[in-house]
Amino acid sequence: MVTIWWGVLGLLLGGYFALAGYDYGVGMLLPALSRDEAGQRRVLGAVGPFFLANEVWLIAAVGVLFGAFPHLEGRVFAGAYVLVVLLLLGLVTFTAAVQLRSRHPEGNRRAWTFAITAGALVTAVSWGLFLGNLVRGLPLDAGGRPVDDILALFNPYAVLWGLGFVALFCLQGLIFLAVRGPAEIAGRVRRLARSFLLPAGVFLVGATIWGAFSVSGGSWAALAVVAVAFAAYFVVLFGLNRPQSALPAVMLLSACPALLVGVLRFPVVLSSGTGYQLTVDQAATTPDMAAVIGWFAAPTLLVLVIVQWLTWRAHRRPIDEKSLLHF
Repeated sequence: MVTIWWGVLGLLLGGYFALAGYDYGVGMLLPALSRDEAGQRRVLGAVGPFFLANEVWLIAAVGVLFGAFPHLEGRVFAGAYVLVVLLLLGLVTFTAAVQLRSRHPEGNRRAWTFAITAGALVTAVSWGLFLGNLVRGLPLDAGGRPVDDILALFNPYAVLWGLGFVALFCLQGLIFLAVRGPAEIAGRVRRLARSFLLPAGVFLVGATIWGAFSVSGGSWAALAVVAVAFAAYFVVLFGLNRPQSALPAVMLLSACPALLVGVLRFPVVLSSGTGYQLTVDQAATTPDMAAVIGWFAAPTLLVLVIVQWLTWRAHRRPIDEKSLLHF
């Protein structure tokens, strides 16, 4: 049962990165995609119908983490509290700015546009730093307590992940816009997408080789996830002219880092360089509590998937001047 819950958590986090990644990519590139107000509104309108639904996956994942793995939640948040705070600041800024930008039709929206870009950038970098530290091992002492060294969270390997997530989310956002974005920016989207292929590939290769030499105790499942990530990247690389095919591949590519963290040392789910380890059984809640959560998790997950599918089905066509703009 504990393994099933771990799989549910991985599914939710993977779904979040696969879907919300293009939100952050579009947000980071908003000023570069269009300079006039009407164009920027149509760019945001491309992600508008999916925006809040994508964030629900993260909320559901945090709910499972708190309910099913309370001991893991405490250790992770304590060990990476600086990154968690940065992540929350980025998420709140980005989400609020997207929704507030068009509230006053005659207002100056440059400040909101800057907030969207800055919030998306902070969110992407924070996620990369966070997951990179989980792969390398959080700065915890032998007892699982956080060490008093904030700079340890900004180690070179984690910084590589932070920069890599910027490239990855930008590539994802551009391919999404190639499918659903307004026609007038199609040429710019294709050019920008080609420019982000190399940084995303460098991140994938660099993180894999560096991790192979610096991370011990990796599982065979981790190798399978890495293989899937490379396969997805090559589908994007050679299928960029077919964005309908490239979009599922880049979404899978964005989900792979979270999946890698989950299976890297399984059943160990948290480790540090000092030798501290937390297994999935040690992180889990009591069987009675897990049973109670189970009554709500299955129908909630089903509704989440159905709503996401219906949302995409209703808004699968490219946006144009006649489309309803949510933001």
